[in-house]
Amino acid sequence: MNHKKAAPAPNPPFSSGEAKLASTDYGPRRAEFGWMSLRSIFKGWVGEQTACLGMWMFLDKHIYRRIQGVILPTTRGTTQIDHVLVSPFGVFVIETKNMKGWIFGRENDERWTQVLFGNKYRFQNPLRQNYRHTKCLAEFLKLEHSFFHSIVFFIGDCRFKTPMPPNVMSSGLASYIKSFTQPRLGPDRILAIDSILKASKANPNLSLRVHLSSLKSRHESTTTCPRCGDHLEQRIARKGRSAGHSFLGCSRYPACSFTRDLA
Repeated sequence: MNHKKAAPAPNPPFSSGEAKLASTDYGPRRAEFGWMSLRSIFKGWVGEQTACLGMWMFLDKHIYRRIQGVILPTTRGTTQIDHVLVSPFGVFVIETKNMKGWIFGRENDERWTQVLFGNKYRFQNPLRQNYRHTKCLAEFLKLEHSFFHSIVFFIGDCRFKTPMPPNVMSSGLASYIKSFTQPRLGPDRILAIDSILKASKANPNLSLRVHLSSLKSRHESTTTCPRCGDHLEQRIARKGRSAGHSFLGCSRYPACSFTRDLA
């Protein structure tokens, strides 16, 4: 009798730099602290280490100063940035995604899609996510936003099935960074930025535990949209299987389509 080996269960997408909440988009999971996925934490760590290895093999550490896992305060709590490179050519803000399968998405889409073993998983557009990171970092450093370069780097066995802008890639990270050759920052400013970010990493009030607690509060909120920060409104579904049932929706709809069921 022939026995076919079962295909492994697909892994939902998570940002490699930030362990994500187990949201209703991906179903229930085993959790740490009751809500964190242990797999996502380990997967994020692997992704960060892979990105670091790829970057530092080909980038001169005397030119590109690296700060990894930067946690910053925001008006909505905290945010975590996977990698920051401070250089004479600007500040590179890198969001890493450790994912497999086919990736579908366009620059202006609110959500992108991963297809793995015939299953589809939607995830936040990482370009939008990293744009917020660059804005937060610019405000934190009191530096013009034009000094920042946003990069989304996919790690893992994945293929893009839609055209991607130049700053979204699965290879060639160091080459892309080194393509910026116009000096933007002087030595004194580079040292100042590096010192500020390293001091932030050493701040106990901006630790990973504090950040995870901030994420938990944000995603459990019944008043604030965890996706864009605007307020949530109670609405009633007018059609479909949920017709007549109440739910919470973002007040910025259709610009933000976040919804949450009410028990």
